[in-house]
Amino acid sequence: MNEATLKATGAGAILCDASIAAQVGEDWFDPAYWRTAAVAGGRGAAWRVQTPAGEAVLRHFRRGGSIARVLGDLYVWAGAEKTRPFREFRLLQRLQALGLPVPQPLAARYRRERLLFYRADLLTRLIPAATTLAEGLAERRIDAAAMRRVGATIARFHAAGAYHADLNAHNVLFAGATAEAPAGGAVHLIDFDRGELRADRRGWPQENLQRLHRSLRKIGAAADGEARFERELWQPLQDAYTAARQQSDNGAPPRQDRNA
Repeated sequence: MNEATLKATGAGAILCDASIAAQVGEDWFDPAYWRTAAVAGGRGAAWRVQTPAGEAVLRHFRRGGSIARVLGDLYVWAGAEKTRPFREFRLLQRLQALGLPVPQPLAARYRRERLLFYRADLLTRLIPAATTLAEGLAERRIDAAAMRRVGATIARFHAAGAYHADLNAHNVLFAGATAEAPAGGAVHLIDFDRGELRADRRGWPQENLQRLHRSLRKIGAAADGEARFERELWQPLQDAYTAARQQSDNGAPPRQDRNA
């Protein structure tokens, strides 16, 4: 696990990878500072940026649901280590230490606002040549084999107790995608806002899977028919997930994505 450095700023603080601490400043969290490109998916604003540490994704935290109309991108202050970006930064570090495929955290920042609130940003290293599960399905390039790899990867996270608060088709990535094999790379999970490591592995893993199932239906994965969707896409994922969890429960480490 890479060491992290905490840097105080005028209105808050930055938590960053110690190897780049000397370079990171508040301007790193300003999209206008970089030559940027918007990144699709998720409710928060996100940009692809070229930093001295390499290509990265800059994400500004923004609320969803009805509360967003009131608070927008403001969060209630409860201490630095309880801020959304610091919690996600530290969780990503722990997941990487467990060998799980997640983006490398580079820097996280909070800025205090109006005494009781703060705003937040997170920089993570870009996963190269990646395509989302949602994009692959929209282009009809996802087959049963790809879904099996998704299922096996999710099982690795669940076996480690890694809870993803928003497991959906936009937060599943295939790295190293090519025109010939758009879903041929290693499977990653991204956006661990509100995620955590849980000792109790009862109940929530299936709720996680059902959230992904609803997401797939929402983006039209079942447009060719419910039976076909369940048979050709969801069942392969479920079967691979179950097999990997059984293997883990029997004491063997879950088999890694063959393309990882």
